[in-house]
Amino acid sequence: MTQINHTPIAIIGAGLGGLTLARVLHVHGIAATIYEAEISANARKQGGMLDIHEYNGQIALKEAGLFDQFLKIINAGAQASKILDKDGNVLLDEPDDGTGGRPEVLRGDLRQILLNSLPAGTICWGHKVNAVSSVGSGRHEVTFANGSVVTTDLLVGADGAWSKVRPLLSEAKPEYVGTTFIETFLLDSDTRHKASAEAVGGGAMYALSPGKGIAAHREPNGVLHTYVQLNKPKDWFDSIDFSDPKHALACIAKEFDGWAPELTALIIDGETNPVLRPIHTLPTEHRWDRILGVTLLGDAAHLMPPSGEGANLAMFDGAELGKFIAANTGNMEDALIAYEEQLFPRSASEAIDSEGVLDMCLGANAPQSLVDFFTSVKQPVN
Repeated sequence: MTQINHTPIAIIGAGLGGLTLARVLHVHGIAATIYEAEISANARKQGGMLDIHEYNGQIALKEAGLFDQFLKIINAGAQASKILDKDGNVLLDEPDDGTGGRPEVLRGDLRQILLNSLPAGTICWGHKVNAVSSVGSGRHEVTFANGSVVTTDLLVGADGAWSKVRPLLSEAKPEYVGTTFIETFLLDSDTRHKASAEAVGGGAMYALSPGKGIAAHREPNGVLHTYVQLNKPKDWFDSIDFSDPKHALACIAKEFDGWAPELTALIIDGETNPVLRPIHTLPTEHRWDRILGVTLLGDAAHLMPPSGEGANLAMFDGAELGKFIAANTGNMEDALIAYEEQLFPRSASEAIDSEGVLDMCLGANAPQSLVDFFTSVKQPVN
């Protein structure tokens, strides 16, 4: 007979949002358990650079009591931005003067700070969710692939785009937006890929045209992390054999025939297996009716095109939910109502903005549309 354990607060997913929630609850003396499908904290590389914003991500880190540790992992100079056309001409070059409010850190470094801040045993690794269900009175049951089962008074879906918790609240499913990113890396670039390293510069580089682009970011130790961006149907990518990395990269590079060689080298010379990242979204106004004992945060709640806000929003969601729970320890539903009342309009606004960012990058007026945006942001307010 399967033993069923109980935990008052169960968080599904050990991403930045779930970890932030657990940490803020811990700061307020409230225990929670995180259940994560991956077998360990080091099961995979944790993404690339993140710009952490003053108005959401940094606020979350302050609520978590981790802001000083965050300052120690900032990559100086990485907030620089360059915009190029397909011929490699520089249309905009903004250095990182250290005064901006969006410092860059490695996702893995930030996640490690959060992991280290939690009591031992907070995270149950190797717990992939098979099913979730209501057992009445606001309690829910979670069954895992390893055979274990838990019940909980509060179930939080922090489990990303393909959340197993979301169906308890919403029938919405992620939809492909028609854009896919292809992730590649160049290593030791200052020595072995000098032209590409110079094109990228010290921070982020965007080489864009309508329907396609090459975005890259400099990471520590001369690593260039590239996201090739293409507006193509899914079946176009399905026709490419990605089990042959060189062939796959050559197929992708054909879409950039005639582009400057220092840009196409970011694709052709890729030194790791390319990773496809189809872009999916939830409806801009995604929301749900209040159901006892369950809620969502991060991509599980508001999946949107990449715009630099995803990680920041997930952390902010986690911090806000933790604060509301701490302030309403006698009534969990009051906490969830207050959280969702702020979550829904905040998410909708950011989702609309993210669609605009994608259009600026790959729409009919790219790359000038992105140049105009950067220029407008820098204009003084009278």
